[in-house]
Amino acid sequence: MDATTVVGCFRDRTILVTGSTGFLGKMLVEKMLRVQPDLRKLYLLVRAPDDAAAEQRVLDEVVGKELFDVLRQEHGDNFHSFIKEKVAPLAGDIIHEEFGLDSSKIKQLYEEIDIIINGAAVTNFYERYDVALASNTFGTANVCQFAKQCTKVQMLLHVSTGKCVTARYELCYSA
Repeated sequence: MDATTVVGCFRDRTILVTGSTGFLGKMLVEKMLRVQPDLRKLYLLVRAPDDAAAEQRVLDEVVGKELFDVLRQEHGDNFHSFIKEKVAPLAGDIIHEEFGLDSSKIKQLYEEIDIIINGAAVTNFYERYDVALASNTFGTANVCQFAKQCTKVQMLLHVSTGKCVTARYELCYSA
């Protein structure tokens, strides 16, 4: 499969991304917006108390980064309208069933989402076990449960880090 085929997979698709504020997530969002501007919508699920805080977090921690300078130059004065049209921040968390979203929003997502990319995880070696387990294990199960409810979903991509296994290893062998 060549790059053109992969890029074509995102054309006219609605995509849910978790973990977009992380290192890999930011690069993924930027790359998708740059190489496939014809994607329909990118929903970015971020931990935030409300939609306004989610939007601000995405603006500060994702699209506000230097990584997006190429897109900023490409779109010039239309950059913010392009982002507003393509990116929809969602205030939620994978540790909760249905991500803690209200029923009308979750129903809308069930009907719209074509692709899910789950990159949310706790990668801190020193995080409490229950916190890491909630995100890295139960959170992934919640994403899978969500995907089963989506009527149009064509793909669920789960991205994991080696740190998840290492954290488990440290826990199993700690004194």
